[in-house]
Amino acid sequence: MNEVASALPADGLASSVVEVIGATPAIKLERIVRPLNGRIVAKLEYLNPGFSKKDRIARQIIEDAIASGQLQPGQTVVELTSGNTGTGLAIVCAVFGHQFVAVMSEGNSRERARMMRALGAEVVLVPQAAGSHPGQVTGEDLALVEHRAQALTRERGAFRADQFVNRSAVLAHELHTGPELWAQTNGEIDAFCEFVGTGGTYAGVTRALKARRSSIRCYIVEPEGAAALAGGPIVRPDHRIQGGGYSMATLELLKGLPVDGFLSVSDSDAIDMARRLAREEGVFAGYSSGAVVAAATKLLAGEEAGRTVGVVLADSGLKYLSTDLWPDGEAVVGS
Repeated sequence: MNEVASALPADGLASSVVEVIGATPAIKLERIVRPLNGRIVAKLEYLNPGFSKKDRIARQIIEDAIASGQLQPGQTVVELTSGNTGTGLAIVCAVFGHQFVAVMSEGNSRERARMMRALGAEVVLVPQAAGSHPGQVTGEDLALVEHRAQALTRERGAFRADQFVNRSAVLAHELHTGPELWAQTNGEIDAFCEFVGTGGTYAGVTRALKARRSSIRCYIVEPEGAAALAGGPIVRPDHRIQGGGYSMATLELLKGLPVDGFLSVSDSDAIDMARRLAREEGVFAGYSSGAVVAAATKLLAGEEAGRTVGVVLADSGLKYLSTDLWPDGEAVVGS
């Protein structure tokens, strides 16, 4: 993958859907910030082919593994996923001719499993830990998924994508997402905040932005009551913001990375902001997108007042239609 955007042939036609991953647009959230002083610039990662930012790391991981010889022709690929990385890997593996096995907690929204199966993946659903609830995936749930993924990797002689430790997950955002955000703001960006799952997006974008201007401040966003990276007590491991906040005090991909501050966002603030994004900006995104925009508004109301804050909107609201993120409304029957 070339920096910022993939080069297409002279006729402008991509040879596969993999080549159109990345180069997502960015917009100013003018209606959300209207009462505030400053601006929020949001990259619309749900416009990737698999409707999430994780398409980027899926492409980078598979291409790098093929180039290094770690992934052999026809070899199966296995990965732990909350659904987004799995969808990206299902797409990339389909194009490159690899069977993909997604290992996912039953606590994640069922749209994700259905989408991966539609893309040809084998989906292995792992029951949640005792006391866990659907839609609320905890670190304990994730440990069970990891155990199953390790076993399947051994049983199938598979290549493990291993997004929590694979440096390609950082490189995808360091080479592409971060430079794109810099270019789209013409370098007029003062801060970046990111809801952390594996830490790959935060690490990659932070490295890219700080390499261009070290004074750009980068913030980690976590769920209220599960701010492990900030050193807080874990009193809400069952928070509802899917895709991150797994109550892990350390993450391999964040080691050695600067963090200029930590922000916590409640379930209700994340959900309310995701709904506002849909109704006020026409941006149909998921829980974590609501979380990062809510965090960005806190920054504009405080230490980043009058400045520009960049965010990545991780995935599509279509992946949460079975959850209470989108309450059912009453249909109006015309006469």
